[in-house]
Amino acid sequence: MRKFIIAIGVILGFNSIVASAEEIGSVSTVFKMLGPNHKIVIEAFDDPDIPGVSCWLSRPKTGGISGGLGLAEDPSNGSIACRQIGEIELPDDLEEGEKVFNKRTSLVFKTLQVVRFYDRKRHTLIYLVYSDKVIEGSPKNSISVVAIQPWLTQTR
Repeated sequence: MRKFIIAIGVILGFNSIVASAEEIGSVSTVFKMLGPNHKIVIEAFDDPDIPGVSCWLSRPKTGGISGGLGLAEDPSNGSIACRQIGEIELPDDLEEGEKVFNKRTSLVFKTLQVVRFYDRKRHTLIYLVYSDKVIEGSPKNSISVVAIQPWLTQTR
């Protein structure tokens, strides 16, 4: 049984390296008589490899009976805003297009992902959110850019 659970985790793409999100809040968009309403969820996460950067995602969440049971497929929309919230020191082994966050948006084959890029010329971090599926992905995407600035801490 344990091997079966591990195999399912690998198939579903569980990755302990990426950040986990904290739900900040949500708003209902469609009333459902049975099960939870459709809604837009706002979540926050910190970049797991770059302290000093936090991101906020908004994404749709399907309600109804299938959504309440975790069987529904969420729409492929997402919006992201990332900000510098402290001193940033870039690691030497910064990987281009590295996955920093993912969230399962269907029972098995669909995920919402955030990947990070570094624009050396402009000294900025770019975060791209998009949805992918085993068979086909979605061109719907959003980016957020963090211009790395010196961070001054005030002492009192």
